[in-house]
Amino acid sequence: MKSSALVLFSGGQDSTTCLAWALNNYEHVETIGFDYRQRHDIELTTRPTLREKIVRINPLWSKRLGSDHLIDLSLISTLSETAMTSEIEIAMQDNGLPNTFVPGRNLLFFTVAATLAFRRGLTTLVGGMCETDFSGYPDCRDDTIKALQVALNLGMNTRINLATPLMWLDKSQTWKLAQDLGGSELLNLIRNDTHTCYLGERGVRHDWGYGCESCPACVLRANGYKKFLQGSDAST
Repeated sequence: MKSSALVLFSGGQDSTTCLAWALNNYEHVETIGFDYRQRHDIELTTRPTLREKIVRINPLWSKRLGSDHLIDLSLISTLSETAMTSEIEIAMQDNGLPNTFVPGRNLLFFTVAATLAFRRGLTTLVGGMCETDFSGYPDCRDDTIKALQVALNLGMNTRINLATPLMWLDKSQTWKLAQDLGGSELLNLIRNDTHTCYLGERGVRHDWGYGCESCPACVLRANGYKKFLQGSDAST
């Protein structure tokens, strides 16, 4: 059993699965979230409810979950215009990246999280970055995370570990991991209370959760859930 972790916790499917994973693997777990004036800022309102409900799934998790930290990173929205921070249509750019890519976001997230972890004596940072099912974001790649871990530890003279338990999982496997960690209770929590939709739509709950059904995050989540259900049927 490892000692402590700080989870980058947005209130979405991936970060909630990562929180459950951390609670299963670390004796003390704290969470950190970021307000960067995201278009789907409704995710910030789901975080407290998720933290409150997730500990009911496993009594051990209740003992392990510690403080939450919400950090103002609004400067991100002033540095570049993206479909995640402005009311513009989601599209592919000339540079080959979708305009939902927020330059430097994950790099800054981890840097701020590492600074907080240093102060609070936390040994591991946990993020939901994934290279298997991802939208082409270069700051979600395994090589990026490994390089950042080296840079952070050199710059702060620490031995902080950056853990990305979803890195090599597709979305259906992420659903399966949640089931393995917390059974139907965690699956239902993710479906009912997390938020992933880039457009912030929470008017209709589909079988996979709330969302617009058309943005890249919703399509990925919905397709992953369908594949997960098909795999579950095949195994029974």
